[in-house]
Amino acid sequence: MAKPPADLLRRYVFPRSGARRGDVVSGPGVGLDVGIARVGEGRVIVSHSDPVHGAVRHVAWLAVHVASNDVATAGTRPSWILPVILLPGAWDERMLDELTSQVDAAARELGASVIGGHTGVVEGLSRPLVVATAIGVCEEDRVITAAGARPGDLVYMTKWAALEGTAILSEDFEDLLLSRGVPRSSVESARRLMELVSVVPEAVALAEAGAVHAMHDPTRGGIAEGLAEMAVASSVSLEVWEERIPVLEPTREFAAALGFDPLWMISSGVLLFASPPESRGAVEVALGGLPHAEIGRVVGAGPRVIIHRAGGADEVLDDAHPERDELAELWRRSGRAGDTPQPARD
Repeated sequence: MAKPPADLLRRYVFPRSGARRGDVVSGPGVGLDVGIARVGEGRVIVSHSDPVHGAVRHVAWLAVHVASNDVATAGTRPSWILPVILLPGAWDERMLDELTSQVDAAARELGASVIGGHTGVVEGLSRPLVVATAIGVCEEDRVITAAGARPGDLVYMTKWAALEGTAILSEDFEDLLLSRGVPRSSVESARRLMELVSVVPEAVALAEAGAVHAMHDPTRGGIAEGLAEMAVASSVSLEVWEERIPVLEPTREFAAALGFDPLWMISSGVLLFASPPESRGAVEVALGGLPHAEIGRVVGAGPRVIIHRAGGADEVLDDAHPERDELAELWRRSGRAGDTPQPARD
């Protein structure tokens, strides 16, 4: 789901944040994953709300995990979930059963409780829209944001670019991928990536190890947009090499078949973080055997991102581009309205 351009968000959205309260630590802004407010005794609540509309089969499960990922970038686990489930006019009992079962399953996986929300029907929707709010608690002096990257830091990512997008496409675009020559084995292996969408364990482990200055969850817009958001939030310049960014072979095959850039495809399940060079060892211990890569560095003041593309050209980003969404564009080009959510496959 794309957003309005960054300049319009700055003009019409971020400044209109209600009363100025002394307990607010961090409010809305480009690249900032969570809102933070003091609750007393040196503790803060961190919260995030996120919609999921670009997936069909796992829409509610993804909504809970995606919102929880953002809370985890602050260095804490989500404790409470509030889902808003908006059903299309053509909803039925099976759809409601499947969506609420997904919310329940995801919350249980995270050890979080569902404490409220809303369920309604909206005429005109072609498929369900689920918005989840996740809330956690953290010590104020230990909270981490995307705004903490510093010159000299190394830039890392976990797992693989376009992780979530690849998983979604394997389910919702399976027939199209197969018709364009993608091997069935690639589609089936990509489907298993859905199990890796959570970044909560690794984000909390890195925070507890004191190994990071900043963490960010790259969702819509993928790795490229996530880097731009971190650069904007931290007012720094990042230098990144495409050849260092891990991309799975099924993702490359999907990109060739459907025509998208893996670096700009939705990448929930990936954690971007900035860490000082002296914390290399702590990073390795915290992540254990989890796939990760050092993809660049923080080189000075910004915001700016320079991505040295594998073909030799440089892609330069001087701001975030929230209006760009490769997955939404694929839905538009395909002419698909979406189908009724199906139970997750074993």
